[in-house]
Amino acid sequence: MKKLNVALVFTVSFGFAALSSAGVTYKVSGKVSIDGNTGWDYLTVDSEGRRLYIAHGDKVDVVDVDTEKVVGSISGLTGVHGVAIATSSGMGFISDGRADHVTRFDLTSLRKTGDMPTGKNPDAILFDPATSRVFAFNGKSQDTTILDANAGSVLKTLPLPGKPEFATADGAGSVYVNIEDKNSVVRIDSNAMKVEETWALPGCEEPSGMAQDTANHRLFIGCGNKTMVVVNAQTGNVIATLPIGDHVDATAFDPGTKLVFNSNGDGSLTVIQEDSADQFRVIQTVSTQRGARTMAVDPKTHDVFLVTAKFGAVPKPTDATPRPRPAIIPGTFTLLVLKK
Repeated sequence: MKKLNVALVFTVSFGFAALSSAGVTYKVSGKVSIDGNTGWDYLTVDSEGRRLYIAHGDKVDVVDVDTEKVVGSISGLTGVHGVAIATSSGMGFISDGRADHVTRFDLTSLRKTGDMPTGKNPDAILFDPATSRVFAFNGKSQDTTILDANAGSVLKTLPLPGKPEFATADGAGSVYVNIEDKNSVVRIDSNAMKVEETWALPGCEEPSGMAQDTANHRLFIGCGNKTMVVVNAQTGNVIATLPIGDHVDATAFDPGTKLVFNSNGDGSLTVIQEDSADQFRVIQTVSTQRGARTMAVDPKTHDVFLVTAKFGAVPKPTDATPRPRPAIIPGTFTLLVLKK
């Protein structure tokens, strides 16, 4: 774990007093043990269906967000990255990275209903309500496979100018995706299915997490250099830069509270207040747990969900695995529930 820089400590300390006086302090309120010892990726909240979907190795774990109980799983997968929810069609979509396809499933029964081919290693995935299309972003082939959510068919594979990471849709015909290896963000016209803009992200290295305030046309992008940038979603201009924790992977926005969250692998959650479309401040750093870098927020209850596990020693690097990850200690995979 790296130490926080001085600017971050000062900003958090100052903002924490403001948050405490308003009585909006987040803390870990509960933990839910999840079966399995494999790695994990994105979390997705279906706020209407009251379910949380956890991409977890070769399966998707499903948790009832009101009872905080595991209610099912979708298994028989090979390397899950994320889940997209299409409430209008009653279907969900899973990016199965190692299989190079998207799996469709029924939101009620959790039964798989088919697979659709994608590019290589589909990672981030989203449902665009403006077009009823699903976008699967393929890390290795550096493109996005666009699917018809209702028909379950492939419409197009669209090349991208680099390795895509996380993405978001504004619901009005624009889809945005981070290009991790080029420190940039792309805007896609979801109706025309073409790249409209590519914007550089000055001050942001290895953009990862992304969220959006659609009312104010603002993108929130978590960056690998312990920074979150705020981007005008209409012009691509960076309008604010704020300090966050180390090893961020997910960024989320709660429109009801105007709070932006960045979950960091160093064991912290950075909470940022949106005071206006152009004014932001860090108001709290929540202590979570090492490795808790993926996250989802329930806009109905304002609860925050993270997952992590305990880790063993890091294996020695090899030619085949120059940057090995530590082994997960069996029986320690855990869902963290944060409430205010």
